[in-house]
Amino acid sequence: MKLHRNLVFAVVDALNLIFNEGEYADKVVQKVLKYDKRWGARDRGFIAETTYEIVRYKRLYTEIAEVKAPFSRPNLFRLFAVWAVLRGIELPDWKQIEPVPERKIKGRFDELSKIRKFKESIPDWMDELGEKSLGEKRWTKELNALNQQAEVILRVNTLKTTKEALRQELLENGIDCEPIKGYPDALKLAERGNVFTTEAFKNGFFEVQDASSQLVAAFLDVQPGQRVIDTCAGAGGKTLHIAALMENKGQLIAMDIYENKLKELKRRAKRNGAFNIEPRVIDSTKVIKKLAEKADRILIDAPCTGLGVLRRNPDAKWKLQPEFLEQIKATQQEILRSYSRMLKPEGKMVYATCSILPQENNDQVKSFLASPEGADFRLLKENKVSAAESGYDGFYMALLEKVATKSKIA
Repeated sequence: MKLHRNLVFAVVDALNLIFNEGEYADKVVQKVLKYDKRWGARDRGFIAETTYEIVRYKRLYTEIAEVKAPFSRPNLFRLFAVWAVLRGIELPDWKQIEPVPERKIKGRFDELSKIRKFKESIPDWMDELGEKSLGEKRWTKELNALNQQAEVILRVNTLKTTKEALRQELLENGIDCEPIKGYPDALKLAERGNVFTTEAFKNGFFEVQDASSQLVAAFLDVQPGQRVIDTCAGAGGKTLHIAALMENKGQLIAMDIYENKLKELKRRAKRNGAFNIEPRVIDSTKVIKKLAEKADRILIDAPCTGLGVLRRNPDAKWKLQPEFLEQIKATQQEILRSYSRMLKPEGKMVYATCSILPQENNDQVKSFLASPEGADFRLLKENKVSAAESGYDGFYMALLEKVATKSKIA
């Protein structure tokens, strides 16, 4: 592989923004890819994939390169050089890249690869937390799976098309994808590519959504004509899936504390042809009180550490702090106890996270069921999705039912 100066410089620019400026990797990659409109798919792929790979293995590469934050520009070129040497790529004779001791790099790699926190490139505290929470064997497997590059998975928008019709349309545009067993609305791309420029995307025939994330809406067991509330809707990936499962019939209230995210959901809903969605900003407790015992179904896709989605958000490893887990656990419990009040007797509720830690998952459900607010609820079933076993994101979902009390029946 021949390295091109403008592409390598773009990667170094991206690493500077992510490591030194604290910007989010996905936003940085989008920004950097706009540098030159002449870049083709292969060029863009090199920039994006190389950036993500160096972010993913930041700890390992910094140890090998013997550099520390904040990283100077020569430091960032050294990180790039380590990446290239470990892939057997010949380094060009540029003044920005110092002479590189290849044997030393490979030797250090072999040495550090025997230690999990370096091999899988993770902070000490996170490694200790994962092992304590999941056990050494499972944590090691999950970590390895979460360091693999995420595949591109589409969710077919059944409000507008079918899986076979979409597959055929994409194939005619040179994009090959295949169904995934056990995921009724999913198609997996055979090769990574920019699907957002296709007419099929512009027409709202699909969304990009990981296979594990697609399990959540189906787990809620929604029916057309119901009143459903998605309490932490965000930009609406799962909301749009719920709308499709409801066949646009009934009322789907999409709530969030961030108005800008709901605006994005509104835009996406229009493209998807999802007309039963009603966005509502949670700007006070009144919003929740007004809907007391009004919902047939509730989805709580709770904020979490995101440890199940490190494949697509590798920079989260470096942004998360140890104290965040305790803070988010308190938020999760508060959300569960507050938002559950909107459920009717005999209604169903799903509590979900994109985390693999029991502290954020089944432990939270147990705490809720033991609380006064959870006294009328019972756990019907739960699904712990392992990244290592599924090959997709790590997720958790619990389906709870609100039991009708005798006084209310009378």
